[in-house]
Amino acid sequence: MLKKIILILIALFLLTETHAQDSLKRKSVYRYKLGLDIPIGLISLGTGASSLILHKKKSALSCAAVKELNANDINVFDRGAVYQHSKAAAIASDVFQYTAMASPALLFIDKNIRKDWATVMPIWAETAALTTALTLFTKELSHRNRPYVYTEEFKNNCNGTDASKNATSSFFSGHTSITAASTFFIAMVYSDYHPDSRWKPLIWTGAAILPALTAITRYKAGKHYWTDVITGYAVGALVGTLTPYLHRREFRRK
Repeated sequence: MLKKIILILIALFLLTETHAQDSLKRKSVYRYKLGLDIPIGLISLGTGASSLILHKKKSALSCAAVKELNANDINVFDRGAVYQHSKAAAIASDVFQYTAMASPALLFIDKNIRKDWATVMPIWAETAALTTALTLFTKELSHRNRPYVYTEEFKNNCNGTDASKNATSSFFSGHTSITAASTFFIAMVYSDYHPDSRWKPLIWTGAAILPALTAITRYKAGKHYWTDVITGYAVGALVGTLTPYLHRREFRRK
């Protein structure tokens, strides 16, 4: 699923980036910066393409290897994830992720932000593409087994066939990273356009809570360890905050 998302985001990035030149013609809160946007684009495209190549070449986890796994080999902090298997939590995490990914569109309800869509949209495309590319690339490099592969149920149902390649894509959590990137992007953009708004504390609180809920549900679903979701949260929040921040002009619109 994430591989399909990154292809869509790359296409969106390429399409919207051409419109960002409009920001040079008028004073929006953000502006197009070749020295920033070109590296972000190259990193996103490079790591995204590399992750797809690495995933294609990666071998699935064999059932023989699965049967040799021992939950006691997992660090104490993460070990509890092996015993989590809530289907409701898995569904909830999907809902949180897709809701967050669509939520930046709400920014355009604001008339000032809506007028600057040609600048804000490319920045969001960069944020989403970079977050997704970094997530996928790290997954393919780390080859960390997901918690559920350590369970007796998974071992017993392997039946001599290879497990999915996705079984070794635990680190770090893509659901959490893209959710955090989306919500923190919203909070940062809104704050930049309305620095004196009384709604800022509420928006930032919401921005922090939704990815936290995503992280908890991914853990409760047995899909990720605590270190997976904590890292995903940190990466998403960092990219979601820094990308618009680095595109600021020297002033803020009152």
